[in-house]
Amino acid sequence: MKATLTQVRSYERSVQLLMVNQFTINLGFYMLMPYLAAHLSGTLGLAGWLVGLVLGVRNFSQQGMFLVGGALADRFGYKPLIVAGCVLRTAGFATLGLVESLPALLAASAATGLAGALFNPAVRAYLAADAGERRVEAFALFNIFYQAGILLGPLVGMVLTGVDFQITCLVSAGIFAVLSVVQIRSLPARRADDGPEPGRESRERVLTRWRGILANRPFLLFSVAMIGSYVLSFQVYLALPLEVRRLGGEGEFGTAAVALLFAVSGLSTIVGQTRVTAWCKARLAPGRALGWGLALMGVAFLPLLVATALPVPDGGPGRWFLAAVPPALAAFLLALGTMIAYPFEMDTIVRLSGERLVATHYGLYNTICGVGITLGNLLTGASLDAAREAGMPAVPWIVLLALGLACAAALFGLHRTGRLAPAVPEPRPAAA
Repeated sequence: MKATLTQVRSYERSVQLLMVNQFTINLGFYMLMPYLAAHLSGTLGLAGWLVGLVLGVRNFSQQGMFLVGGALADRFGYKPLIVAGCVLRTAGFATLGLVESLPALLAASAATGLAGALFNPAVRAYLAADAGERRVEAFALFNIFYQAGILLGPLVGMVLTGVDFQITCLVSAGIFAVLSVVQIRSLPARRADDGPEPGRESRERVLTRWRGILANRPFLLFSVAMIGSYVLSFQVYLALPLEVRRLGGEGEFGTAAVALLFAVSGLSTIVGQTRVTAWCKARLAPGRALGWGLALMGVAFLPLLVATALPVPDGGPGRWFLAAVPPALAAFLLALGTMIAYPFEMDTIVRLSGERLVATHYGLYNTICGVGITLGNLLTGASLDAAREAGMPAVPWIVLLALGLACAAALFGLHRTGRLAPAVPEPRPAAA
C-alpha cells in the first residue's frame, strides 16, 4: 500500500485529486444505492413494479445521457461537468431521503443518473489528459480508488441505514456537497485541447463531429467486443449472489457468503492492481492484454461449471463449501481479469479517438456498454431461471464462459488486424 501511495504522489495534483474524488463518489453512491430498493418497498410501501421503475429511471437517465455528457465536457471543459454532476447528485440523494411521492422520487432518481452521465466521461478524459504517457498506470491506480469506494460504501451505509435510511441519504448528499466545494476550489480548469470556445460551435459542427465518431469503425468494433467484460463482471452482483443464496440459503451463512464475494473482488483489486498492470505492460501488447483479460473473465465461471457436476449435500460443511468457495473463486478470477484489462481498455479508447473528443468517445463507449449490460443481465437472469426449471444448472455458466472466450477472440482479432493501433490525429488548424 505504501508503494501505491508513493506512485499516486508521483502524479500531478489534478490526477491525485481525481483519484480521491472517484473514491469519494463511489463511497457516497454505494452507501445509499444497495439499500434504496428496501426503503422504497418497505418504508414507503411501493409495489415491486414501482420500485423497478424508480431504479430503472436512474439507470436509463445515466446510460442514455453518457454521450451528451461527454460531448458537453469536450465543449465546455471537464471541470464544469464534474462539478455539475456532483451538485446534481447532492440534490438527488437529499431528495430521495426527504420525499415520499412517486413523481418526486422519479425526478430524484433521474437526477442521480444524469449526474453520473455528466461527470463520468469528464473524469476519465481529464485523467487521461493530465496523466499523459503514464495513462495506463494512472488508470490502474484509478481502479484501486474506484474499488475501495465500492468496498467501503455498503459497510458505511449498512451502519447508517440501521439507524434511519433518511440519515444515509443526507450523509451521502453531504459527501457530494463537500466534494463539489473541494472541486470548485481545488480542481484546476481543464479543457480538451481540441475543444472549441463555448458558444462558438454551431449545431451542424457538433453533428459533424458525432458523425465522425460514429464512422470510427475500429472504435465501434472495440466497444462492442468489450460489452462482454461488463456483462461478466456484473455477475458479481447478479448470478454469483443468486447461486450463493440458492445453495447457502437466506440465513446468516448466505449473507456472509455474499459479503465474501464483494470482499474478495474489492480487496484483490486494491492489493494487486498495480503489480498486475506492471507485469502485463512489461510483457504484453495492449491488445493481447485485453484479450487475455477477457479470456480469464470467461474462465472465471469454470469453477461454478465444475461444481454443477458434484452432488449437492443436504447440509453441513459440504454444502457450505459448494455455496461459498466456487463463487468466491469466480469473483477472484473476474477481478483478476478486470485488473488485466481495465487500464489498457481506458487507454485504448484514448488512442482510438486520436486523442480528440476523448470525453465524447468515453460517453458513447459507456452508452454502448450500458445497453449491453442491460440486455446481458436480462438474458442471464432468464437463463438462470430456465436452467433451474429444466434441471440443467450448468447452462448459464457455459453461456458466460463462451461469452468471455468469444469476446477475447474478437479482441485478439482486432489486435492482429491492427485495428487497436493508435488512430492518426486529425490535423489541427493553424492559429490565425
